[in-house]
Amino acid sequence: MSRHRLEVADVFRQHEQEFLSQECRLSAPQLRAFRDICACRTAALGSHIELCDTCPHQFIAYDSCRNRHCPKCQSSTRDKWLQARAAELLPVPYSHVVFTLPQELLALTLRNRRVIFNILFRAVSETLLTIAADPRHLGASIGFLAVLHTWTQRLLFHPHLHCMIPAGGFSADRSRWIRCRERYFLPVAVLRRMFRGKFLSLLAEAYRARRLNLSGKCSYLANKSTFDRLLRQLKAKEWVVYAKRPFRDPAHVIKYLARYTHRVAISNGRLIEMQDHRITFRWRDSSDAKRQKLMTLDVVDFIRRFLLHVLPSGFVKIRHFGFMANRHRRQSVALCRSLLLPVAEPIPLVLTENQQSAIERRCPACGNGRLHSIGRMLPGKFLPVEPPPVSADTS
Repeated sequence: MSRHRLEVADVFRQHEQEFLSQECRLSAPQLRAFRDICACRTAALGSHIELCDTCPHQFIAYDSCRNRHCPKCQSSTRDKWLQARAAELLPVPYSHVVFTLPQELLALTLRNRRVIFNILFRAVSETLLTIAADPRHLGASIGFLAVLHTWTQRLLFHPHLHCMIPAGGFSADRSRWIRCRERYFLPVAVLRRMFRGKFLSLLAEAYRARRLNLSGKCSYLANKSTFDRLLRQLKAKEWVVYAKRPFRDPAHVIKYLARYTHRVAISNGRLIEMQDHRITFRWRDSSDAKRQKLMTLDVVDFIRRFLLHVLPSGFVKIRHFGFMANRHRRQSVALCRSLLLPVAEPIPLVLTENQQSAIERRCPACGNGRLHSIGRMLPGKFLPVEPPPVSADTS
């Protein structure tokens, strides 16, 4: 009999009362995420009956919570999203650029997540689009995808944007594709300075418009001279912008998208053990050659750190810009392909067998049939659904 693997949901369920008795400052999205993760794939959410349309195999499965912060619900969502994005990949190198907020802004960001995260997206997008359009650097219209992350490997609050960018763009008259330099996409020093300037300008604008919550630990910033002093300190500081050398293999692009788009603060696979109200998990130390290390936290502190990374309700954490913007992405990608290749074939998406089976809902018993829901089990009720027709044997 296989041993049950420790999950974030186990930590939440076993220490729910202990945590809630100590933590009374949860926002509505945080409390919802906590409750959803506790209930995910348990009788609390009900269940459904799955039947194969080829063989007699059937089983009862508990329903998922589908909360975007749940470690168990993100893998299938990610695989379906990747399948949709594969057709949009271009046969060019891709660059991975990361923009990070400085430590001095963390307290203000925690109290103003929606406002400051939106400023972060806007400052990054304007920076990349402006510098790429400058003939001194690239002189092209670019497109890219940006994903918000808010955590470190130790679950500390650390807001940053991961940007996946085709390393080039089309000319102003849209008649040709302009390639970037071989070794780098755009100069990091220029990106860093413009990003800092645009972010601080937008932050000052939000302050003047009284859109910032300056209560609690941020109350000292209500004094305008104090806020201006903070802006000057941040302007004198070197901000962190990191860019990898463009990589050519589309498989690497898929790997990066899978790694960054639907990740949650910590995956179940990193949890080691829970004992005596403490939990141990693996983390990667980037300051020590990315070595894997172990960290042990009190369970209440672990849950508190996890919930730090719950986003505001309805906040969009994956956004597209430039020619990848949602309004005209299909037409723009087609134009890029026509400029790059006479006949541009879509780049195939390479998924594991388990991922492909999950997307196609293949039967685990026969491997050929597809699973269909034929009924739902709710508290005190059974709601039958008309079963699908069984495939005829054509052999």
